[in-house]
Amino acid sequence: MYDYDMLDYGYKSGSQMADAGIWAIVAFVIALIGGICLYFTVFSDKNESKYEGFMAKLYDFVKFKKLYISAFLKITYLILAIYITLYSFALISTSFIAFLLVLLLGNILLRFAYEFSLVLLGIYENTTEMCKKLSKK
Repeated sequence: MYDYDMLDYGYKSGSQMADAGIWAIVAFVIALIGGICLYFTVFSDKNESKYEGFMAKLYDFVKFKKLYISAFLKITYLILAIYITLYSFALISTSFIAFLLVLLLGNILLRFAYEFSLVLLGIYENTTEMCKKLSKK
C-alpha cells in the first residue's frame, strides 16, 4: 500500500545535521571577524562627527548612544498586564479566589518588577548624564 521509505517524518539525517553544525561555526567566525572589523573601522570613536543622516543614526545605535529598552519595557509591560488580566478570567470557573489572586497579585507583582527595572535604568541614565556634565567642566 504505502511506501514508508519515501515518507519524510521531519527527521534530519546525520549529514544534514553535520552541515548545519559546520555552517553555524562558519557563520560565527564570519560574524566575529566582521563585528571586530566594523567596530574598529566604521564605528570607531574617531568617526563620530563624520556621519550624517542614516549613518549618524546607525552610529548612535551601534554605540548605544540612545537606549531603546525603556520603550521596549513599557510595551512588554502593557502586553503582559493585558495577558494576566485576560488569563485571570479563565480561572473564574475554577476558583473565584484564584481569579482574584491572579488578577490582583499578578498585576501588582508585574508592576513592581517593571518599576524596579525602570528605576535601575533611570539611575543608569542619570549617572551617565551627570558624568558627562562633570567631564565638560
